[in-house]
Amino acid sequence: MSKASEAGLTRGSARPGFSLDIKLWKISKTGRKSRPYRLRWVVAGRVHSDTFATSALAESRRSELWQAMNRRGEAFEIESGLPESEVRAAAEAAEAADAEPSVRWFEFCRKYVAGRWRTGAAKTREGMADGLAAVTLAMVRRGDDAPDDETLRLAFRWGVVPANAGEEPPAELKVAYDWVTSADRPLGDLADPEVFEDVLYRVSYKLDGTPAAGDTYKRRRRALNTALEHAVLVGELPDNPLQRVRRKHVGATDVVDRRVLVNAVQARQLLTAVSYVGSWDRCRGRRLVAFYAALYYAGLRPAEAVGLRRSDCHLPSTGWGTLALRETRPVSGKQWTDSGERHDRRGLKAREATSDRPVPIPPVLVAILQAHLKEFGTAKEGRVFGNERGGVVGSSTYWRVWEEAREYALPPGRVASPLAGRPYDLRHACITRWLNAGVPIAEVARRVGNSPEVIHRRYHGCIDGHEETANLKIAKALDEEGDTAWEGAVQS
Repeated sequence: MSKASEAGLTRGSARPGFSLDIKLWKISKTGRKSRPYRLRWVVAGRVHSDTFATSALAESRRSELWQAMNRRGEAFEIESGLPESEVRAAAEAAEAADAEPSVRWFEFCRKYVAGRWRTGAAKTREGMADGLAAVTLAMVRRGDDAPDDETLRLAFRWGVVPANAGEEPPAELKVAYDWVTSADRPLGDLADPEVFEDVLYRVSYKLDGTPAAGDTYKRRRRALNTALEHAVLVGELPDNPLQRVRRKHVGATDVVDRRVLVNAVQARQLLTAVSYVGSWDRCRGRRLVAFYAALYYAGLRPAEAVGLRRSDCHLPSTGWGTLALRETRPVSGKQWTDSGERHDRRGLKAREATSDRPVPIPPVLVAILQAHLKEFGTAKEGRVFGNERGGVVGSSTYWRVWEEAREYALPPGRVASPLAGRPYDLRHACITRWLNAGVPIAEVARRVGNSPEVIHRRYHGCIDGHEETANLKIAKALDEEGDTAWEGAVQS
């Protein structure tokens, strides 16, 4: 043992399973990047080792073993190689854990969701429940008679709603709910590498085994991470196992796909086609022409257009107008909102609840909104857009109308393409048009309610002319340096 330290103990006697025959080696290099430092020691002829990320950590551990070995004269356990004091402390911790078993997964989630419910928006509540429901598929034990994954997810989502505490689950969910609440794992099982590997899979993939979309993955991981941080805070977990895992990039990025963008002619054709959807007397499509126009000409989000009121609109007889956006009406579901309605009532995204966002609108949109109000008036609460009964326009309504309008407006070969596949793509087209017109990114961001960083990241691939401009600048620099003359000499 050329690297053995100058100390080794072989004195006295120790209880069975322990030995005072200990030799402590010097720290060596492993050649690995993650944990390059190795400490080895020998107990009764049995070699033990541990690796460390830094030499300081390795030296600290070596000092601990040296203190136990020389100063305190402790015996070391032959099986684990640990000093007797550490073995005793681990046994006491295990006894304490047995006396107070770890809280089970479903009970932890139920209490956690209830604690965040009061201050969370409906979409936040739904996203939190959805993320934890995906993890639940890894945190319940399976058997031959286990319900299918989709039913287990639905049962979990129903069970964590605070209003459902103590209530009997719907008949179609009862078996799955009983399974989730009785076959769930202890929260401490997250420390099991196999269990946590399954957790990461459930966060990253859909039920059919295909990768989840990028936004879905981020939302689920965020929900899991926040819950685990809470578990650490209340002492249910010693640490957050998610922090030890390198983040994977799963699914699509959030960069806008150029294929979804419509040009001005296509946009007008689509708006015209919307007016032909549905019977003329029911006005199903004609009621929504101005709705889609607000997305295309002003860059509104659909939830912002749904919440737009007549009092928020300045529509002069000539020139530009203004929309002062103050409220959004995102669709969540009755179980997630405080009001029991499908549409939540929220302030603008990423802004204080009482702040607004003034958006200048071109004369063409002013005229469209004036014509809409003249024909249909306002809906309940003074909203500009409403359904036939004056209620809030549902997302299913404007999605169905848009799908039918695409079949009218687009050639058969383009209907199956991504072109304007969603109403939200009209907002993407609006933002891209402003950027290509030379409007500064900061001003575009202000008008559409994003940060300049988001605008630059999501739309950088949709701005035309940058490559040609860069080529001209490079050509000019080459010409000034005489490289074009050299090119001509080479060709001759």
